[in-house]
Formats: sequence, structure tokens, C-alpha cells
Amino acid sequence: MKFLILFPVALAALLSGCATTMPSVNNAPGRPTAYVTADSPGRVQGIGMESQDIISMSDKMTRDMLAQPQLVSRPSPPRIILDSEYFRNEGSSRVNKNLITDRLRVDLNRSAQGRLLFIGREFVAAVETERRLKREGVTDQGSIRNTQATAGADFRLTGRIATSDAVDPKSGLTQRFTQITFELIDLEYSTIVWSNIYDYAKASQDDIIYR
Repeated sequence: MKFLILFPVALAALLSGCATTMPSVNNAPGRPTAYVTADSPGRVQGIGMESQDIISMSDKMTRDMLAQPQLVSRPSPPRIILDSEYFRNEGSSRVNKNLITDRLRVDLNRSAQGRLLFIGREFVAAVETERRLKREGVTDQGSIRNTQATAGADFRLTGRIATSDAVDPKSGLTQRFTQITFELIDLEYSTIVWSNIYDYAKASQDDIIYR
């Protein structure tokens, strides 16, 4: 009988002890999601490359390239490879290089209106697979053309992201100078037919992580 009386008491004490040692969970609602304008500073800011920098940079490079007669006034539209293969990040901040080269290529392709042709070299495996199916008779020849070889390129975009940082050890204030170089290389002579620089400097007590 004593056992039957003491057992519920002991069980209640055990459960009470477990409850007091369980970690508390914060179920308070977070800040609601809000859209921000990509071409202006957002709520989270640091000294690295952000969306407004990429958009402004792409706009400047597009306008400058389309203003070059040696590119847009040729008898035949030049063929250009514009991807991140030879676009290097040597800066101190992590950057997805495709955000820069993809936006620049799309902006140029839309604005050039046929005066520039872009070669999708990163898709050459897909192109060669389709060409083989056509040559072997697995598929027909399509409705555009039948060529002996894929398109060769005249120029290729290269570039480099470089940074220089200065830190005040007393205040923790960090200033970063970022310089992005763009150059278009002649793929026969290796001469540079066009180049430009986009740069900016930012200062902050930086605690932002770029991913």
C-alpha cells in the first residue's frame, strides 16, 4: 500500500525535475520577410560587394562596350565568350562571379540587338551531343542550319576582383577598396581590345558574413 502511495509522488517529482532541466525554446515570431529594392542598399549592409554594386557595375560596362566602334561597328558581329571561367576573385570577400558575368552578358545581349554575338562555351557538351545525334541520323537536322563545326569565338572576357583593406584596431572600423577590372581579349592575337574598371570604397564596423 505504501508503494502505491509513494510511486505517483516519485513519478511527479521526476517529471518535475526533467521539466526544470529542459532548455527553453524561443518561439517568438521573427521579423517578417520584406522585399527590398535590389539596386539600392538593403537592410543588411557591409563593406563587401552587394546587389546594388553588381547592378551598377553591369550597367556601366554595358554602356561602355556598346559605345566602342571596334566592337559594334564591325562588318560582321564579333563572337564573344562572356562567362566566369577567366574572371578571377582575388579579393578578401566571397563573391559569386556568375552574378557579375551572367548579368553583363544578358544586358549586352538584350541591348546589342544583333551587333554582338555570344558563344555559350560552357554548353559545348550539350551542343556536341545534339550534333552527334543529328549526324548519326537519330534525329533530323533541325530547322536552322547544318554546319561542319561549332562557332569559334573572336573575343573572350577576362577580369579580376581585387581588394585592399585597412582596419582601425582601436575602433574596429574597417575600410575596403574594391576594384573590378574587365578586359576583352582577342583570341587570335591575345591583344586587349577593350578594358574598363569599376571601383568603390566602403567603411564600416563590419560584422556581415557574405555567402
